[in-house]
Amino acid sequence: MEPSPKSKSLDQFLNEVFNIDRTTFITDDVCVSCNTPAFSFRDDLSKKEFSISGLCQICQDEVFGTEEPV
Repeated sequence: MEPSPKSKSLDQFLNEVFNIDRTTFITDDVCVSCNTPAFSFRDDLSKKEFSISGLCQICQDEVFGTEEPV
C-alpha cells in the first residue's frame, strides 16, 4: 500500500518517537503497532486509515473502537 504523504519533519519525528520507519511498514503491509501483516480491512475507510497511521484492523479497533458513529 502507498503511505499517505506527510511532511519530512513529521515523518522523521514519528520514526524517532516510535523507533520504526512508518513508510516502510505501510509499503510492506505490516502494522506499525503489533508488527503483523495488515491485509484485511473492514472497509475502504479502514484501509485508508492504514495508509495514514499504519495500524492494522485489529489495532484500529483497539484505538478507535468498533461502533459506527451516530
